[in-house]
Amino acid sequence: MDEGEDVYLYVYDLSGGMAARLSPALIGKQVEGIWHTGVVAYGREYYFGSGGINIAIPGTVLHEPLKKILLGKTFIPQQVFEEYLNALAETEFRGDQYDLLRHNCNNFSDTISQFLVGSGIPSYILSLPDEILNTSFGQTFRGLIEQISKQSPNLQPLNQVRERSPEYYQIHSEIEAARSTNNTLKMSEDLNQSTEDHVNNDVSEASFRLSEQIDEDERKEREERRKNREPPIVFKDAVDVHIEFDALVGLIDGKLNEEEQLSLEELHKYMLEDEGSWALGEQFLVFVGRLLTDKSLGEEVSVRILHVLAAAALKDDVILMLHQDRKHHIIMNYAYDVDRHSVPQQRALTLFICNLFENIGSSEWLMYISEWSYNNNQMSNIRVTTKVAVNALLSDDVEMQDRGSAIIYNIATKEVKTVVFDDIAVELTMAVLQFLGGDSRPEAHVFRVLKSLLQFCQVSGQDVPQLIQMIGPHPSKFKGQSERNDQLIQEISKRIR
Repeated sequence: MDEGEDVYLYVYDLSGGMAARLSPALIGKQVEGIWHTGVVAYGREYYFGSGGINIAIPGTVLHEPLKKILLGKTFIPQQVFEEYLNALAETEFRGDQYDLLRHNCNNFSDTISQFLVGSGIPSYILSLPDEILNTSFGQTFRGLIEQISKQSPNLQPLNQVRERSPEYYQIHSEIEAARSTNNTLKMSEDLNQSTEDHVNNDVSEASFRLSEQIDEDERKEREERRKNREPPIVFKDAVDVHIEFDALVGLIDGKLNEEEQLSLEELHKYMLEDEGSWALGEQFLVFVGRLLTDKSLGEEVSVRILHVLAAAALKDDVILMLHQDRKHHIIMNYAYDVDRHSVPQQRALTLFICNLFENIGSSEWLMYISEWSYNNNQMSNIRVTTKVAVNALLSDDVEMQDRGSAIIYNIATKEVKTVVFDDIAVELTMAVLQFLGGDSRPEAHVFRVLKSLLQFCQVSGQDVPQLIQMIGPHPSKFKGQSERNDQLIQEISKRIR
C-alpha cells in the first residue's frame, strides 16, 4: 500500500519580527507575528491570495519560512487533490472571494489541511485578532499581503499544474534566469513602501510558453487516462430527466421559500438548459438536503430529486457540485443511512451513486478517504460508497442487485488501485461471496462480481483468497454459465490453490 505523502504547513511572518517587538507598545498585547501560510504537499506549495489559489516551488514565496509544521500524512492521490483544488478555485477560493481579515491564506490552509489529513492548522494562526490588522500597524501589511500572489514571478496558476515534461524544466530555468535579474517583490525595511514592481517581458514570455506546454501536457494526460480506463458500468437511460424534473416541480409547488425556489431554478438551468454546474448556488445542496430528508414533503419527492441527480451524475462537471458538499456531507450522510430508506429511495440512491462512476473526477470523489463524524461514527466517502454497494447487492430486489453489482465492479476496476485498501476489498469480498451463495444469479451479475473477486485477489493477495476458500462458494459453482465467466473462474482458481 502507498506509504502516504507528508503534508507540511509553511509559516511566514510578514512583519519580519516587528510584530513581536512592537505589538506590546502599539496594541497592549504580545503578538508573535503577522502570519502567512502555505500548505506543502506533492513537492509544491499551495496558498491563497487576492489572485486566487496559487502554487509555487516550496519556500520561494517569501524566502525560507519561519516554521515548517508537519500536519500529517495524506493518502489522497495527487490528481484527486488537484481536481479538488480546481473546484475550490472556481467556488470558495476565487480571487474575488479573498478578504484580508475574514477569508485569507490561513483559512485556505486550514481547509486544505482538513481535506488532506483530516485536521486543521494550529489555532493560534487562525485566531490572529482582528484588532491587530485593523490598527494602523496592521494596515502596514495589507498592501504586502495582497501583492504576494500578484508579484512573485515563480508562481503558477492552479490550472497549469501537472507532471512535468523535459520541456517544462527548460522553460522553467529560463523563468528563473529572468527572475534573477528582476527585484519584483522585496521586503523593504520601510514597510510602507509600495511593492508594485513588475516582472519584465522576458519573464512574461517564458511564463506564457510554460503555460502552453503544461496545457498540452494536461490534455495528453487526460486523453491517456480515458483511453486506458476500464469502462464503468452506468445506467444512462434509467431515467428521463425531463419527466423526473416536471414531476418534482409538481410535488413541491407552493412548498418552497424564496431561496429554495431560486435553487430549483438553478437546477432547471443545469439539467434542462444545459448550463454548467456554475449555475448552482452555494445553497443548492441545502435545498437538496431538504428534499431528501423533509418527511412532510413526502417520500416521492426524495425519489424524484435522486433521479434528477442520477442524470446529473453523468455530466462531466458534476464534480463541482460534489465539492460543495465537503463541509456538511449532506449527500453522503443521507447515503450512509441507505438501509433506513424505503426500497424506492434505495433504488434511486444506488442509481445515483453508480452513475457517479461515469467520470474520473466524480468516481474518485466516491473513493475519498478523508473522514468526518456522523452520528458518532467516523465516515469517509469510500466507506459510504461501500455500504451502498453492499446493501444493494444483498438486497432481495433484483434492480438493486443489478446496480449493486455494477458499483462493486466499478470500485474493483478503478485505475487508482491504491484507494481500494485491504479492509474495503475484504468487506466487498464477503458481500460478493454471500451473493454468490444464492440461487439463479443472472450471468451479467455473476460476471461483474467474479471480475471484482479477481481484482480483490490482486489488492489483498492473502486475505481474499483465504476468504474464498473458507467461506465459499467456490467460483466453479458457476462454471458453464458463459465463456467469459469460465475464464474468470479459471483465473480466480489459480489464486486460491
